Amino acid sequence: MTWDWQVFLNDDGSGRTYLQWMFDAWGWTLAVAGCAWVVAMVLGAMMGTFRTLPNSPWLVRLGNAWVELFRNIPLLVQIFLWYFVVPKLIPPMKEVPGFVLVVLALGFFTSARIAEQVRAGVQALPRGQRYAGMAMGFTTAQTYRYVILPMAFRIIIPPLTSESMNLLKNSSVAFAVSIAELTMFAMQAQEETSRGVEIYIAVTALYAISAFAVNRVMAFVEKKLQIPGYIVAGTAGGGH
Repeated sequence: MTWDWQVFLNDDGSGRTYLQWMFDAWGWTLAVAGCAWVVAMVLGAMMGTFRTLPNSPWLVRLGNAWVELFRNIPLLVQIFLWYFVVPKLIPPMKEVPGFVLVVLALGFFTSARIAEQVRAGVQALPRGQRYAGMAMGFTTAQTYRYVILPMAFRIIIPPLTSESMNLLKNSSVAFAVSIAELTMFAMQAQEETSRGVEIYIAVTALYAISAFAVNRVMAFVEKKLQIPGYIVAGTAGGGH
């Protein structure tokens, strides 16, 4: 087998080289993953908290329904629903860019998984944490804000690392609705150049670099925020 890495320096027909096209696609991949991560963290923290609230059965049911709905529908199906079905049911959504629809689909899907991690983190704390907040005169909201959630998030950093890496890799399904990310680039470039081996090796390397960067950033955060007795430094994502 011969290797022709010069393919990346060839013009793709639009005045760009395939290398430039690939890095543009990498940028779209990181943008989709980054925006979806923000959506997932905000909604996941909210729904995970709802599921642990005392004396709030309706919020608990809302959190449980959210998790069961978005966790049990395949991601690709959710992307198709957001891209093709939601705009037909809600006409104003037709004006929303496809990029945003994919971010919402990926963010909502991942939020259900993060909500489960948040719930587990809160329930892993000793009940004394909640009672201490109440003894200080905190409301339920203040107890969660100042006592429970800061502790819970430090405990769940390792599983959050895995979810963050999975979100980055799951962004590859955006190709199904023609978002110009890495997987879409690989498919189109392979068809145009017939150099699938080189194309897919390069794309795989970019995915690996991106996931490894997420792992190392989260490992650094975990080390800085570790709680003695709860977290061992360097365990994020199966670290060293």
